[in-house]
Amino acid sequence: MEDSRGRVTKDGIRIYQDVDFAGMREAGRVAAEILDMVGPLVAPGVTTGSLDDFIREEIERRGVVSATIGYKGYQHASCISVNHVVCHGIPGSKVPGRSNDVLLAGDIINIDVTVIVDGWFGDTSRMYVAGTPKPFALRLINATHEGLMRGIAAVKPGNTFGDIGHAIQAYVEAQRLSVVRDFCGHGLGRVFHAPPNVLHYGRPGSGPKLEEGMIFTIEPMVNLGRPETKVLADDWTAITRDKSLSAQFEHSVGVTATGCEIFTLSPAGKFHPTWG
Repeated sequence: MEDSRGRVTKDGIRIYQDVDFAGMREAGRVAAEILDMVGPLVAPGVTTGSLDDFIREEIERRGVVSATIGYKGYQHASCISVNHVVCHGIPGSKVPGRSNDVLLAGDIINIDVTVIVDGWFGDTSRMYVAGTPKPFALRLINATHEGLMRGIAAVKPGNTFGDIGHAIQAYVEAQRLSVVRDFCGHGLGRVFHAPPNVLHYGRPGSGPKLEEGMIFTIEPMVNLGRPETKVLADDWTAITRDKSLSAQFEHSVGVTATGCEIFTLSPAGKFHPTWG
C-alpha cells in the first residue's frame, strides 16, 4: 500500500526513505543531548520536579517541541520513574511510598524524553542513579542495558519482531530477572506512536518481518522480581506489583539494508549511568 509518505505494509507499518532517516537522526540527537545534560543534576536531595523543569527549559531553549506536554492531558516534558516505578512516573508527584518527590541516596531513576524536531519524533530513555547504586540495582541496570543491545543486534531485514523480543527475553531471564509484558516499544517517525507494537519477549521467527525503512523504539522494562505491573490512580504511573526494582533503557532505531541505525546514541557517551 502506498500514500504520499511512502509504503505501508500489510501490518500497518510505514516504510520510510533515506531522507527521512536524516530527520530522525536530528530528533534523536536532540533528545539524547538533553538526557546527557540532565545526568549531572541527578543526586540525592534533588526533586524529580526540578529535573523536569530543567528538561522543559532546555527544550524551549533549543526551539523544539516536547511531545509529551499536552499528550492525552499529560503536562510534563518527561517521565521520571524512580525505583519500583516501571514507567510513566510523573515528575513532581510523590514517589510512590514517600511523602514527596525528593531523590534519596541509592535511588535508581529512568528519565524518558521525546522531542519533535521539524516534525520528527526523537524518543529515548535511560537510567540514572542518585549517588552510588547498590550491587543488586547495578546488576539490574546492567542486564537491562545488555537486553536492549541484544534486541538491537537482532534488527536486520529478514528477521522478525519476534526475534527482537526473544533476544531480550532469553538474556534477561538467564539473569534470573523478568521482562515486563504490559508495555512495549512502538513505531515512530512523524507520529509519536504507530504500528508495530514492539514486544520485549517472544518466539524466534514470529511476528512481522523487518524491512529496510522501518522505524521504531525498543525499550525493555526489566524487573528484579516478578513481571506483573499495576497502574496507580493517576492513570499514568505504573509500578511493579511486588514493589521490586525496575529498570528501562530506550533507543529509537531504523532498519537499514544491512542491520539498523540507532538514532538516539548519547553524543557524550553517557547512555549508561556508569559511563563517563
